[in-house]
Amino acid sequence: MASSSNSFTEFFEHIMTPSAPVILIGAAIVLLFPILLHFVLIKSTPYTTLPSVLLLGPSGAGKTALLTLFERGSAPASTHTSQRPQTVELTSSRDSNTKHSFRNQTDTSGTHTKFLLVDTPGHGKLRNHALGKLASGGGDKGKLRAIVFMVDAAALSENEVLAPTASYLYEVLLGLQKRAASSKSSKPPAPIPVLIAANKVDLFTALPGALVKSTLEAEITRIRSSRSKGLLDSGVGIDEVGSEENDDWLGAYGTEKFTFDQLREFDIDIDVTAGSVTGSGPGADKWWAWIAERI
Repeated sequence: MASSSNSFTEFFEHIMTPSAPVILIGAAIVLLFPILLHFVLIKSTPYTTLPSVLLLGPSGAGKTALLTLFERGSAPASTHTSQRPQTVELTSSRDSNTKHSFRNQTDTSGTHTKFLLVDTPGHGKLRNHALGKLASGGGDKGKLRAIVFMVDAAALSENEVLAPTASYLYEVLLGLQKRAASSKSSKPPAPIPVLIAANKVDLFTALPGALVKSTLEAEITRIRSSRSKGLLDSGVGIDEVGSEENDDWLGAYGTEKFTFDQLREFDIDIDVTAGSVTGSGPGADKWWAWIAERI
């Protein structure tokens, strides 16, 4: 018994005596324990990534105004050209009393789902933000559920607005097409539907929704033909234009005219819906209802 007591006393005196090994072991415990505890807590705590909706379109189409309208539930904020992406957390419902309206902040009926609405810069030099998020599935492990592409219906009849708008839309749709066609697994990627939101239809010069659709299809047909001719002029053979390496052909290959329906082959559904963020027009409820059905 005395021997055990002496051994314990010697051990206690040893660890309490300042020495290099004791100091190093103590420092290691003090430094490493919080790190190990942090990793254990991270592994044991479930992390939920919210579904997201990308808000795309050229500058001046009304993207940021729509974002603030949905966020506030009332009048949109005065906006300027965005320089960086903005994200807000919103709540939608398919079965509440206000399921077709974004003014649902106080509605407790039904079930509600949180999601992120991501506004991206529309300037040509800043679109890498949007295309990068599109390529990565929204950057949230495949949680990108839908794309809202806004266009200015009041100015779309002007070529200086139509050409860059259709060109941007071409890039977005081509990215979705390549995403669907290049899947290496037996399970295809989850489809990402697209809403073309024709904004500012309350203005006198605005094109109606059906004409917005046909105008964009005609301009994309021209862009597709021009790109195909550019490839041929660069020395690419006609048999290579539709190949995987040079696959910039949007829609059904070889067709004379492009239509949005051609993208159903790639499981891409496109809807064109007219509305207005401001003014006395149809408002934005139809756009909100479209989003809510896809969250």
